Amino acid sequence: MKLYFLGTAGGRTVTFKRIRNSGGILLKAGRELIHIDPGPGGFINFFSTPFEPWKDLTAVVLSHLHLDHSADANSILESATESGKRKGVKLFAPRDALFGESRVVLPYIQTLVEVKRVKEFESYNLKEVTLKVLHKHRHHRVEVYSLLFEWKGKRVIYVPCGKFENYWLDFLPDGVDLMILNSTFYAKREEIDHLSIPDVVEILKTKKPKKAVITHYSLEMLTRNPVKVAKEINSLTGVETLPAQDLMVLEI
Repeated sequence: MKLYFLGTAGGRTVTFKRIRNSGGILLKAGRELIHIDPGPGGFINFFSTPFEPWKDLTAVVLSHLHLDHSADANSILESATESGKRKGVKLFAPRDALFGESRVVLPYIQTLVEVKRVKEFESYNLKEVTLKVLHKHRHHRVEVYSLLFEWKGKRVIYVPCGKFENYWLDFLPDGVDLMILNSTFYAKREEIDHLSIPDVVEILKTKKPKKAVITHYSLEMLTRNPVKVAKEINSLTGVETLPAQDLMVLEI
């Protein structure tokens, strides 16, 4: 299993002033190529990998509808389906990303793909990967879920944006191969629904994954230097923690 970090920007400033790339993560596992949270630049940065959407992409997964996680979803899906000619591409997304005034995936794009509305605690089988939807987050009145990807005994958890609450620990599995955490802030900000480094430390101390990656950086995190922050997390938790970099490739 390989992961391609197309970008590491988090929040409005770093994303929309392009201080870091954004565009989400590609997960390659056997015949599967899954684009997780294709935010701004996801389509362009895709071509910095060995893959082409219309040949290789099998699914897009949205953790939630905010534009730094979804802005390129329509372009990616149009490309992956060759405007409807290529069948079988799947889209997994929360309900509010698909329907209503807040929807971010255009209705005509939804007709080109197999749409699966994700729900808390449900599982979905792709060709080779199993996607399990974990707990729901509190995140500025939109649907957000932690996600577990399983393939041939390997387990990867993606913890997207949200306000950390202790009940998360009841639903995050112990000892997974990799945990990716959208670690937006260094210090806790009670008024903002994002993870901070104290939250990350508590999760890793309790759940003890084999390896962790921090990403989705705010300006505050970049000022602190993610490389130094990752070392700090490592020393506090005993979990090997890597700071994601734009276009980083990680094999597990």
